[in-house]
Amino acid sequence: MSTPYLETHPDERGYFGKFGGSFIPPVLEEPFAQITQAYQELKHSPEFIKELKYVRKHYQGRPTPVTFAKNLTEYCGGAKIYLKREDLNHTGAHKLNHCMAEVILAKHLGKKKVIAETGAGQHGVALATAAAYFGLECEIHMGEVDIAKEHPNVVRMKILGAKVVPATHGLKTLKEAVDSAFDAYVKDPINAIYCIGSVVGPHPFPMMVRDFQSVIGFEAKEQFDEFEGKLPDNIVACVGGGSNAMGIFAAFIDDTDVNLYGVEPLGKGEKLGEHAATLTYGEEGIMHGFNSIMLKDAEGNPAPVYSIGSGIDYPSVGPEHAYLNQSGRSKIGLCNDEEAVDAFYKLSQLEGIIPALESAHAVAFAMKLAKTLDKDKTILVNLSGRGDKDIDYVIENYPVPHAKF
Repeated sequence: MSTPYLETHPDERGYFGKFGGSFIPPVLEEPFAQITQAYQELKHSPEFIKELKYVRKHYQGRPTPVTFAKNLTEYCGGAKIYLKREDLNHTGAHKLNHCMAEVILAKHLGKKKVIAETGAGQHGVALATAAAYFGLECEIHMGEVDIAKEHPNVVRMKILGAKVVPATHGLKTLKEAVDSAFDAYVKDPINAIYCIGSVVGPHPFPMMVRDFQSVIGFEAKEQFDEFEGKLPDNIVACVGGGSNAMGIFAAFIDDTDVNLYGVEPLGKGEKLGEHAATLTYGEEGIMHGFNSIMLKDAEGNPAPVYSIGSGIDYPSVGPEHAYLNQSGRSKIGLCNDEEAVDAFYKLSQLEGIIPALESAHAVAFAMKLAKTLDKDKTILVNLSGRGDKDIDYVIENYPVPHAKF
């Protein structure tokens, strides 16, 4: 038998094919080497595994269930749609899966402070939660635009004890938050650790975050078999940086009969600056310390991006997603703002589940896909988060439909 994919990717230098690596200032080379060594030691440590399992079961509420979306399936009239309910994970999204583990790693390294960026605020809330649980300081960098848009999550971070730092340059969204957080970390890599919020950044973070998030996929694989007695035909997840998608993809990469769809935000249209569909319209480039596919402006710099989902408006994508897509293992789906809002309301009113706008992108694509497939086919959607953070914004900009569908 061939060696399982997860044991051979990335290589020892952090590359997935030609994507990945570590492009960092010399001052960070030693701290990142320490993080890599610590992770390699911890992931095989019975004590670490025991602690993480305890936290996941008795604090996070794992395993999260798989739900058959019966009403949505009947509405679409095609393939059966299932949901992996990461919206029921503590704090309301998948982000806590890697945040709890990263803070355990930080404690192992003797760090006193965790620093991170956040877009929609879910990673910020999750890291603030983990920091509170383990007794570390927490500093979250967030774009000014997103601070206004995602006010409930900003309040939650502050209540949890985190310091929220506005990113005031550029477009004042997710990319700028990453810039700001990275600059803060460079100033104090001895006492602090940068807990990256997705499968992006320099090695070892794309690998670490994938591994910590893979609990989603391995749980879902076992749970789905209880429903159908087989693997799902299709798996669908939204992709910005791509942590929730890699989390559910990880368990199925070697199962080549399972189609993997990463759904990108088409935003307002195909014009540069109106979307964040990196794999669809981008090209190879280096930003934030890793080589991947990115959207570039005329000068070759990261292009302005947009999405109604603050957590997925990022001008690059995790290097593993770039690799899986170019190798043909994964496929791209697209969803614009209007489709995402439509899915937001349909899942809410047909199933009683209010999804995050980011997750609604995956639901919208699954709805389109279902209509093209026979009724004996199946789709498993990673419902990566709940929509509490988005309800004020949606109501103000997209009035509630008058009637059920």
